[in-house]
Amino acid sequence: MTNICPGCHDGRLRVFKFHGEEVDCCRQCGGLWFENGELNAALSKADNGDDNVRIEETLGDQLGISSRCCHRCDLAMQRYHLMAGYEIEVDLCHGCSGIWIDEHERTKVVQSPKVRQLLEELNGSISVKTWLFQFLSKMPVEFNLKPKSTPLVTYLLLALNILIFFAYGFNLSTTDMVFENFAMRSNDLLAGHHPWSLVSHMFLHGDIMHLAGNMYFLYVVGDNLEDVLGRTKFFALYLLCGLAAAAAQIAADPGSGIYMVGASGAIAGLFGMYLMWFRHASLTFMFVVFQKKLSPMAFFAIWLGFNIFGLVMAGQGVAYWAHIGGFVMGLILGVTLKTRVMNNNPMLALLNEPEVKIAR
Repeated sequence: MTNICPGCHDGRLRVFKFHGEEVDCCRQCGGLWFENGELNAALSKADNGDDNVRIEETLGDQLGISSRCCHRCDLAMQRYHLMAGYEIEVDLCHGCSGIWIDEHERTKVVQSPKVRQLLEELNGSISVKTWLFQFLSKMPVEFNLKPKSTPLVTYLLLALNILIFFAYGFNLSTTDMVFENFAMRSNDLLAGHHPWSLVSHMFLHGDIMHLAGNMYFLYVVGDNLEDVLGRTKFFALYLLCGLAAAAAQIAADPGSGIYMVGASGAIAGLFGMYLMWFRHASLTFMFVVFQKKLSPMAFFAIWLGFNIFGLVMAGQGVAYWAHIGGFVMGLILGVTLKTRVMNNNPMLALLNEPEVKIAR
C-alpha cells in the first residue's frame, strides 16, 4: 500500500477533515480519497438537504477505465458519473470500493443531494392537464424552480396592467382618448409631444387577448427573475427593457404615426435575461397536438424566428422591432449581470454548470 496521490502522482496523501469525516487529501493537487462508506457519511453531515445520503450505491453511468490506479489496490480504477443527470466524473476502485474526487469537484459533489432533489422537480413529466392547458390556451407550460420569495413586483405589474385595461378597454371612446394621450407614436415623440408615453405605453394593451398573452408570459418568467434580482432591480430592468424596445421601434420607423402599446417589449427583455440565467428550465412547445419540452434556448429561438419572419413579411399591427430591441437589451443585461447574479444565487449557479443535464 502506498500513499502516493492517484490523481497527480506527485503529492502524498495526508489525513484531512471533510465534513466530520477523516479522509485522505493530496497536499499537491487537493484531490480527495474516500474509503468505502466515507463519502456517504461526509455528505450526510454536510448542509445539502439530505441527512441519509446513499450516493455510493447509486452512481451514474459507467464511462470506462480510468487512467488512474488505486493507491491501495494498485488496480486501474473505473470512471463513473456521480449520478444520473449530474455528470461529474469520479473514479471508483472495484477492488476496495474507494472513490477519488478532484479538488475542483468538491463543492459540486457536496451539493449533489440538493441537485438530485432539484432535478426531480425540473424533470417532472408532462401530464394530461398540462397538455390540455396548452392545447386550449396555446400558451407554454414552464418547468422551473419555485422562487424563494413572493414575487410582489411581478404581481403588482400584473394587477396594474389588468386594472388599467379594465378601466378603458371596453369603451371605444375612452380607449381612443387613452391612446391619444398615453400610447406611443414615433413621430409624436420625435416632435417633442407626450414624452411620458415612453413609459405609459407599456401599461396599455389593444385588446383582451393582447393583455392575456403578455400577462401570462410576465407571470411565467417574472417570478424567477424577481427572485434572483431583488424587487427594486427587477422593476428597474423591466422598465429599461421597455425603453430599449421603444427606442428600437422609433429608430426602425421614426415617421410612424401608428399607436404602439403593450408590455411586449419589456417582457421580451425578461426573455433575454431568463435565457441567460435559467438554462435548466424547460418550456413546452406544441405543434398541432404534439407537446414537447424545450430548453429556453430552443424556445426563444423559435419565438425570435417568428418575430423576424413577421418583420420580413412586413406584418402590420405588431411592433416586431420593439420585441427584438427588448430581447437584445435583455441579452446584454443577462451577460453583463450574470456573474453577479450567480454569485448571489449559489444554487442557480450550480444548475448552470455544464454537468447538469435536464431530461426533456
